[in-house]
Amino acid sequence: MNSRDSTASAGSTGSTGSTDSSGSTNSPLRQEPVPRDEAPQFVLPLVVRIERNEPPSRTDALETAARAVVLMLSDARSSGDGEWAARVRDWQDGRIRKVVRRARGAEWRKASELPGITAAGGGAEVRVFPPVPLDGWPRELSKLQVSGTELEDRGQPVGDAGPGCALLWLNPGLHMSTGKEMAQVGHGAQLLWWDMDEAGRTAWRDAGFPLAVRTAAAGRWAELAARGLPTVRDAGFTEVAPGSVTVVAEHPVRH
Repeated sequence: MNSRDSTASAGSTGSTGSTDSSGSTNSPLRQEPVPRDEAPQFVLPLVVRIERNEPPSRTDALETAARAVVLMLSDARSSGDGEWAARVRDWQDGRIRKVVRRARGAEWRKASELPGITAAGGGAEVRVFPPVPLDGWPRELSKLQVSGTELEDRGQPVGDAGPGCALLWLNPGLHMSTGKEMAQVGHGAQLLWWDMDEAGRTAWRDAGFPLAVRTAAAGRWAELAARGLPTVRDAGFTEVAPGSVTVVAEHPVRH
């Protein structure tokens, strides 16, 4: 299975993918062809640490990947005159692509020396790097494997999260590799961040970006998909059909 070209092409209204939560037609996740498709395309690299004898659980990896994405988006280096800001803007001017690769041992240590942010949660570690051109990956990252990122849970995560915790719901009708799922929940976390007002962002950031990833029951999925929540529709380059709704995201419940 392949998590390459895992591209969000959804608006945050959960409808056609052509608008953001304010009704703007300029959402970076529009589905229709737009001039940004002709712009230089960038990708957000994520690397998950998978040691041979101690791999993380699937849910820990998914939640940590989603948190890594919002850590990058909220970092001061990603906005204004920050050192990563130009690359983040270039990335968001094109299609929103994320690629998940895996590393262990010396590979992980070399990757960790590159500029980026490491998120940790449970038994998982995921490092996110500033966006790079599709054909301009650093050598230390380009040689890492994309395929084979399959993880399992050691027990079934159950229940919703508590107050202040965002929920990212996976479509129960789709089968995706763990790497693909990591990219999709990263898209969902990004949509949530864009959909929040400043007070919501501050509260979520100050709490450490608590979030949970769950696979919805079939009946619950239908209800979630109909609520107009931030929704990820996949471009369909790998694993699922174009336009497939992969993730629905619920805002944190404020105290």
